[in-house]
Amino acid sequence: MATCSADLAPLLGPNATAAADYICNKFSDTSFAVDNTYLLFSAYLVFSMQLGFAMLCAGSVRAKNTMNIMLTNVLDAAIGGLFYYLFGFAFAFGSPSNGFIGRHHFALRSVPSSSFDYSNFLYQWAFAIAAAGITSGSIAERTQFVSYLIYSSFLTGFVYPVVSHWFWATDGWASALRTDDFLFGSGVIDFAGSGVVHLVGGVAGLWGALIEGPRIGRFDHSGRSVALRGHSATLVVIGTFMLWFGWYGFNPGSFNKISSFYTSGNYYGQWSAVGRTAVTTTLAGCTAALTTLFGKRILTGHWNVTDVCNGLLGGFAAITAGCSVVEPWAAIICGFVAAWVLISCNKLAEKVKFDDPLEAAQLHGGCGAWGIIFTALFASEKYVREVYPSRPVRYGLFMGGGGRLLAAHIIQILVIVGWVSVTMGTLFYFLHKFELLRISADDEMAGMDLTRHGGLAYVYHDEDESQKQGTQMRKIESHPSPSSV
Repeated sequence: MATCSADLAPLLGPNATAAADYICNKFSDTSFAVDNTYLLFSAYLVFSMQLGFAMLCAGSVRAKNTMNIMLTNVLDAAIGGLFYYLFGFAFAFGSPSNGFIGRHHFALRSVPSSSFDYSNFLYQWAFAIAAAGITSGSIAERTQFVSYLIYSSFLTGFVYPVVSHWFWATDGWASALRTDDFLFGSGVIDFAGSGVVHLVGGVAGLWGALIEGPRIGRFDHSGRSVALRGHSATLVVIGTFMLWFGWYGFNPGSFNKISSFYTSGNYYGQWSAVGRTAVTTTLAGCTAALTTLFGKRILTGHWNVTDVCNGLLGGFAAITAGCSVVEPWAAIICGFVAAWVLISCNKLAEKVKFDDPLEAAQLHGGCGAWGIIFTALFASEKYVREVYPSRPVRYGLFMGGGGRLLAAHIIQILVIVGWVSVTMGTLFYFLHKFELLRISADDEMAGMDLTRHGGLAYVYHDEDESQKQGTQMRKIESHPSPSSV
């Protein structure tokens, strides 16, 4: 502001200083308004991904569990809203604090402030519930409803916020936004959350699915894999396109503002970086989709739309960490490798009899981890200087930046896996020990829509025809299985 007034005052004549201050204040107000509007719009895009998750999950499970998985997606958002408001935002961004966990802004106390506005909370809440949505896909079709309520509250209110504090808060111990004492003299560049969001959700889902065990019928008596296909490829495709659309808020929106300029009076500013981030996101996803298409064709002989959709999302999960600091051509490499990471993780899952109906642990965990490594290899010096101007200039190993960033990113993977394993793994273990995790075999065979949610998701008889025949639809009553009486 002082620079603005000093530059403008000589041009205004009498009362120049007061006039310059007035004009510059108005410019500052406009900049805040533009940036907050941009962040709110990005938050709306990220929140729309919940619809994408819901459609993708519904299409990927069997019809008899559709209502159950849709309800869990709704409750991820609702539970996450309350717990992130009460605790999560404070644990994540409650500065000043220590490097481990935040300690201010509980229930948004002292918000708005010079550091945060309500738009920041809304945007970060949309990220938190995305992590919970990833986990719900891994344990679909066999999990007690109460377990969803417990793990979603714990993940969005504590586990995820602590990780986001480490890497995104200005005083997080491994954050690239610190002002000093950077991890390996570098800090971690996880711009939009390949680690913070995707790896967290993937590892949590991994432990939930491991402790529960596979669905009945997923592997035969000889241990061979049996496909339990989702009931609607249409919903899978709709969900994928909704997630694609929302990712343009997820990655470009992580700048938090758009009106910053890099060189005064130039056409090139943060708005250009926002556009470049959208381009790298697009290229990574498109490359991963095509690589999966032809890769699976070679391996299985089929053109499988569900595989292509998952490959696309794997490319997006991988590019999320480095989307703002890599060249567009590097994003193509990211997507290509991400597709093979996902294919390899799925092969490994079959061999060890790991069952994840949505491939969420493999997709978000495996591709998220690759995205962290990819950023440490391909981050551009120019873009790192622009996006992280306050940190030491450490950039990708393959771009001539040395190995410090790679070392920091390896630490990020290890601490996320360790933290989520200790917290969520322990939680799922105790839920299992207290018989709160998995439903009974009878309920699983019948489907949770019928046994737990009062009826089926789809009406299989035409109402008009039933009235013509003089019949009435009856309410379907659920009966407890003998094992649960």
